[in-house]
Amino acid sequence: MTATANQTLVADGIFRLDDDGRPVLFGSRCTNCDNHMFPRQSGCPKCMFDTQEDIELAQAGTLWTWTVQAFPPKAPPYLGPVGADFEPYGVGYVELGDQVRVETRLTVGTPEELEIGMAMEIVAHVLTTDDDGNDVVTYAFAPTATGDQS
Repeated sequence: MTATANQTLVADGIFRLDDDGRPVLFGSRCTNCDNHMFPRQSGCPKCMFDTQEDIELAQAGTLWTWTVQAFPPKAPPYLGPVGADFEPYGVGYVELGDQVRVETRLTVGTPEELEIGMAMEIVAHVLTTDDDGNDVVTYAFAPTATGDQS
């Protein structure tokens, strides 16, 4: 599943939405050294071999570190609101088991809501609305409701 009739993905080839509407990230795994990469790559930065296979990455992990994006990033590539409509948001790295650390937008962004080492899960996040009225969707990570890593 790519997106519903009223949704469009922010970029092709980075992720898809599963049947429940949850993002699934596309990564690579080096068949020589087992290094995992995101986004997909044609060569391994660890061993320099070019024997990658495409894989789907885990949908849950652990918050490795985070900060707050307190001002609008440069557009493009940023697609969200700027000026008075901008709202700060969390940005961090989520460690997906023994696969890879993924730089990601977070659904929350205050010290009261985030703690390094907490369990996180991937969710769909609407960035903006395009000219045709479709929601432009990306992936983000949110604290898990149970605190469990799966």
